[in-house]
Amino acid sequence: GTMGTGNHFLEVCLDESDRVWLMLHSGSRGIGAAIGKLYIEKAKESMGERLGNLPDKDLAYLVDDKAGDSAFNEYVAAVAWAQSFARINRELMMNRALETLRRARLFPPFEVDEKAVNCHHNYVQREHHFGEECWITRKGAIRAGEGELGIIPGSMGARSYIVRGKGESSSFESCSHGAGRRMSRNRARKTVSVESHAQALADVECNNGESTLDETPSAYKDIDAVMRAQSDLIEPIHTLRQVLCVKG
Repeated sequence: GTMGTGNHFLEVCLDESDRVWLMLHSGSRGIGAAIGKLYIEKAKESMGERLGNLPDKDLAYLVDDKAGDSAFNEYVAAVAWAQSFARINRELMMNRALETLRRARLFPPFEVDEKAVNCHHNYVQREHHFGEECWITRKGAIRAGEGELGIIPGSMGARSYIVRGKGESSSFESCSHGAGRRMSRNRARKTVSVESHAQALADVECNNGESTLDETPSAYKDIDAVMRAQSDLIEPIHTLRQVLCVKG
């Protein structure tokens, strides 16, 4: 498996009982973006044939195959494949990380005693809501169906949460994927000093130099405020704090 760059990471965390958790964030390694780019162009072509000139090409969309647009089903199948690829990629990395920890002998012999929590945050899926079958697109969001487990990371210097969904219908059974950025990458690089970045990460073993300035904790929203704002969507069941963070 491969992690990728940006906000992708692997972390060793401790929960409220000092149990060790491994948490990683990665996606389809560019495959999803390539699929999106390809089918956006197909949508523009299709809408041009159906409606002529669109007022804005970014308004183009694919129509369900029932209306005769085979590209719609092709896109759905391709996205499902990318989601499977991303999940398998994460599973491979998680298994490798566990093997590495065992070989390093940093801990006494251990067994994994919790079910792995694996969730997508940029995807499309057919679901049932408000009495109808529909397609749900979650961008920077995860599914939070009743009783379903999810992961909501903070930043590389803030706590993260393992949550249980409440199945809130008004949010289409969804919640946030993370804290969300309050500062663009470019702005973070220009305004945050290496010294303040390192100070914010003093309690975490990580790369706290110039290469991770755009991921500094102050570039992200307050994760606790985000959690309070969506308390009707999810219930926190574990609070995690990082002791080691590896950025892609």
